Amino acid sequence: MSGSRTLFGPPNETSLVTVDRAISEFRAGRPVLLRDGASLALALSAELLAADLAQRLDDLAQGQAHLVLTAARLRRLGSKGRSETGIFAMPTLDLARIETLALKTEARVDAPVAPARDIDNAALELARLSLVLPAAILVPVSTEAVAGEPLVEVAVAAIGAYRAAQAASLTIVGRAPVPLEGAPETEFVVFRGGEGLRDQVAIIVGKPKLDAAVPVRLHSACLTGDLFGSLKCDCGDQLRETVQWMAENDGGILLYLDQEGRGNGISNKMRAYRLQSQGWDTYDADEILGFDLDQRHFDFAAAMLKQLGVTQVTALTNNPLKVGAIKAAGLEVAATQRVLGRPNVHNVRYLASKRDRAGHIIDMDALMARAAPKD
Repeated sequence: MSGSRTLFGPPNETSLVTVDRAISEFRAGRPVLLRDGASLALALSAELLAADLAQRLDDLAQGQAHLVLTAARLRRLGSKGRSETGIFAMPTLDLARIETLALKTEARVDAPVAPARDIDNAALELARLSLVLPAAILVPVSTEAVAGEPLVEVAVAAIGAYRAAQAASLTIVGRAPVPLEGAPETEFVVFRGGEGLRDQVAIIVGKPKLDAAVPVRLHSACLTGDLFGSLKCDCGDQLRETVQWMAENDGGILLYLDQEGRGNGISNKMRAYRLQSQGWDTYDADEILGFDLDQRHFDFAAAMLKQLGVTQVTALTNNPLKVGAIKAAGLEVAATQRVLGRPNVHNVRYLASKRDRAGHIIDMDALMARAAPKD
């Protein structure tokens, strides 16, 4: 059906719909049929593989299954300097071995690591889009072997193009005035799209001048910090203080982006928090789980700003990655401005790690001065 007009949408929507369905299946722990030219393979989440399904897949695989892991996880397993995805042969789908290689902190490489192919990387991208652990099982199959099975089939190329297509398809689905404490003149604008059809929100504070550099903050959702006031991060402080500053300084736009845990999802964020409680820093914890420094994408954030009429911004951020992403999307960054949170005994190591390991521009002396008791 590729390239043909369908009953439920124009031709360019067909692959998007298929990837949406594949994400749903993958997140539910069901196999997805990946196609790369003549190559076919069943892909499924390593963390969600159940024992009964593993047995059925073992019979189908005939010793040809493999586990796909990210470069970050492979480095943690002892593959030093690794920068590419790799695979482990799985003569049998041993659930204990899969869990060890994909998740255990003490695990080490136990067999040769082979290079991954495009179809393997597509499976990992499905895992990332599904917000599960970035580890996938692939079982090469023939068309005949899976004939009649209720499988979602998706092309590798469609998965690779999915994020950019979603950014291009962003649509405003609702907007309304929402007065906030300290910022009564505020409007919420809801966009659909960006990452897996999750809703994204632009909060327009005051009346920013669109013909000048608009103060903008890209703020990734943080359930623990934004809503519950977690002391492990500075997200809630940055969110509320940015809105207050905009209300007092001629307005601005805060984009509230559904990218919990630096894009890893809430379940993986909690896994990382558990590791941090055992002594690992925030980036080591993410690497143990198979994530690089930052999994977030900001191309759709720039698309939101463009739809709101913004062409140049003053970026309210400590993160050079966000500034680079805004520029790469074709918006002018006229200036940058730091956003300070409040340090405490629970987050000071986290703040230092962001500065030292991810290049965030954080003045720890200025932060500590904010925490000093006032006379």
